[in-house]
Amino acid sequence: MNIEEIEVFIDASGEVKYEVRGIKGKKCLDLTEDLEMDLGGNILLREETSEMHEQEAGQEINVDEEIKIKN
Repeated sequence: MNIEEIEVFIDASGEVKYEVRGIKGKKCLDLTEDLEMDLGGNILLREETSEMHEQEAGQEINVDEEIKIKN
């Protein structure tokens, strides 16, 4: 079983970056939607990871991503 996690980084200027790991495809978008809204919802950059195009057996194709948010 894979570990599903979100790691959040905040730099000295207040820029927030987070990485989603262990979740294949667009499922991560649902998982991070509330976090993005809580952080202001101003998405500067969305980078897709290699897990974006992977598909688990018997599941839909989903997207994993790396996000930067500027408050």
